[in-house]
Amino acid sequence: MRRENIVYKAVQSLRLYEQIVQQIEESIQKGALKAGDQLPAERELAQRFGVSRTAVREAVKALHEKGLVEAYSGRGTFITNGTSQAIRQSFDLMIKFGQSDGSAHLAEMRAILEPEIAALAASRADEAHLAVMREAVAVMDRSMEDPNAFIEADLDFHLALAEAAANPLILSVTDSIVGLLREQRMRIFLAPGGPERGQSHHKRVLDAVERRDPDGAREAMRAHLRQVREDSQDASGGQVPGVTK
Repeated sequence: MRRENIVYKAVQSLRLYEQIVQQIEESIQKGALKAGDQLPAERELAQRFGVSRTAVREAVKALHEKGLVEAYSGRGTFITNGTSQAIRQSFDLMIKFGQSDGSAHLAEMRAILEPEIAALAASRADEAHLAVMREAVAVMDRSMEDPNAFIEADLDFHLALAEAAANPLILSVTDSIVGLLREQRMRIFLAPGGPERGQSHHKRVLDAVERRDPDGAREAMRAHLRQVREDSQDASGGQVPGVTK
C-alpha cells in the first residue's frame, strides 16, 4: 500500500569529511586497511583527498567516534577494532554507573585471562612481537621516574602479549580494558617500589616467552598479577604527581 503522507527531506550531497569517512570505511570493509595499520599524516591525507586539513581532522574525529581509529600522541592515528571499542564502552559504562566493583572485578578478570595469554604468547610469538616486548621493557627501565612513559610502555608490553597470542578475540578484549588498566597502573605508582617490582615480573614473563616456555610464562604472569593486587591494596588511591588522566 502506498503512503502519500510520508515527508521526506531533500537529498543532499555528503560533506567533504563524510566522503573521507566513507572511503576509509570502505577500505576497512574490503580489507585494504586492517586493525593496527597507521593512517598517513594529516597533511598527506589532505593532499591525497584534495581537501583541507580541517576536513581531514573532522573525518578522523568521526572515525574515532565510530570506534574505527585511535590517535596516540607522538605516534599517529591507527586503525582499530570496532569490536574493541564497543566492549570498552560497555566496561566504562559499568564502572561509571556502579554496576561493577571496578578494581576487584578487573583483578579477577586479569587473573583468569592473562596467565593463559602469556602461555599462548610463549607458543606463538614471532620475532616482531618479541621486539615490541623487548622495547617496552627497555623503555620501562629508562622511565622509573617518568610515570607517563612507564605506564604507556607497560600497556604496550601487555598488548604485545595479546597480539602474540594470535587470537583476535583475545586482542579485542585486552584492547577494550586498556583504559581501566591505565588507571590501575597510575594507582600502583603510589606504592613504594611498585614500578621496580612490576618490572622484575615483566622481565620474567619476557624471558619465558623468549624460551618458548608456556608453563613458565603462565606462572610468571600469575606472580605478576599477585604483585599487582598487593600494590593496588597498598596504594593510597591519590593522584600520581606528574601523571595526567
